Amino acid sequence: MSPESLPVCEFIPGTIKLRIDVSMSAEVASISPVVHGIMAMAGQIHSLSGKEMEIETALREALANAVTHGCACDPNKVIHCCVALDETHGILIIVRDPGDGYDPLRVPNPVVGENIFSNHGRGIFLINQLMDEVQIRRNGTEIVMRKK
Repeated sequence: MSPESLPVCEFIPGTIKLRIDVSMSAEVASISPVVHGIMAMAGQIHSLSGKEMEIETALREALANAVTHGCACDPNKVIHCCVALDETHGILIIVRDPGDGYDPLRVPNPVVGENIFSNHGRGIFLINQLMDEVQIRRNGTEIVMRKK
């Protein structure tokens, strides 16, 4: 099955209160409108109250990584973002880019030694600190994040 034919989201049918699938061009200017729309949806889920900053920051970082690293800021490339929310399970966010991917184990820890002076690697670190569950899939071209 080609990446284009894979389902954008994999959620439990019948349990989702809200769901959105977004495709955006790989431009930095596309990030904020997507984030604002998703956060407006997340505001409708009471169990996420007080967790908005963590969700927004992780989402913004994941989209920025997809734009910058996955698509090399090429506006002709498309990033897919899928979000599902419900009161019991919280929010599940999947961000997928068409890039070559990366090995998450090769990203140096940005809070150790000379890495603190690096310009890269903080986004994934932040996402892992802010979200309850994080998976890097499809050879690094997809990130799955959940906040309960």
